[in-house]
Amino acid sequence: MSQGQVASRQCAPTWPKDALRITFGVIWLIDATLKWLPGFRASYMPTIMAEAQGQPSWLQPWFRFWINVQHPDAMFLAYLVAAAETLIALALIAGFARKVTYLSAIGFSLLIWGTAEGFGGPYTSGASDIGTAIIYAVVFAGLLTLSYYAGPARYSADYYLEKKISWWWRIAEMRRPAPAQAPALASMTPAAVATPFPPLNPTNTEKT
Repeated sequence: MSQGQVASRQCAPTWPKDALRITFGVIWLIDATLKWLPGFRASYMPTIMAEAQGQPSWLQPWFRFWINVQHPDAMFLAYLVAAAETLIALALIAGFARKVTYLSAIGFSLLIWGTAEGFGGPYTSGASDIGTAIIYAVVFAGLLTLSYYAGPARYSADYYLEKKISWWWRIAEMRRPAPAQAPALASMTPAAVATPFPPLNPTNTEKT
């Protein structure tokens, strides 16, 4: 890679990927706020039970399992869902523990998609979409991939925590960040670094 390519890569703006993450976090925060309203708690269990209706026979055990698990503590689990979405939203906006947040959010979105959204029901009569939670999971996977190729996020809490805690990159990054290059050496040509002083002229040296 040439010096110009290295310089252009180092000078490339990082705010677009941070803006994407923060915007998605604001969307999740709005969604989480709605989850704290009484209407969500009142409709939480009926929604899951309604999704079980009309499912094919080979999916009925899956839905019966989740109904039996959640029915005794439906109110607590409704609060738990609201708290989980709030934590994901705040972590996205702040850029905190991005790798763990993205992976956890993918699993959470797939769980919502497979229970409250009934896998989108593309195999049922009259289905018009495959659900929104699966799209959220794809967006989180995209953010995870972008984090792998783009590296540390300048506008994030992780950026500053990685400077203070040596192992924090394992929580925040998909791979270990490359060490920063010293500005003085980065601006020098390879020839200048190899030979910082001009060689002596052997014809002008005196014999001892």
